[in-house]
Amino acid sequence: MPFINLKTNVITDNAQNTALKTAFGKAIEAIPGKSEDWLMVAIDDGLNLYFKGDPAPCAMVEVSVFGTENSAAYNVLTRKICDILNETLDIQKSRVYVKYETTKDWGWNGGNF
Repeated sequence: MPFINLKTNVITDNAQNTALKTAFGKAIEAIPGKSEDWLMVAIDDGLNLYFKGDPAPCAMVEVSVFGTENSAAYNVLTRKICDILNETLDIQKSRVYVKYETTKDWGWNGGNF
């Protein structure tokens, strides 16, 4: 039940959104037990987003997962996310933040896991 929420000041098109969704779907497998089968992705583009006061392309990525923390897997996923954003949106890796959040309570289909 992972959720990836991308916020960026880059304006994306449909092809880029599809590429991001597909790449995130593969990258989420870095976390054991997670796959695109349960992944939800949000892409919030064209924001007034600044990094170090600079409006150059940048991104904030929030990854929410059901379960326990896995720092080693998160490190791999951060690298993959930065690579994806660099290749797809030309955002420098040094201008990307990735935040992880885990929860023991996750609702779906009228109930909780």
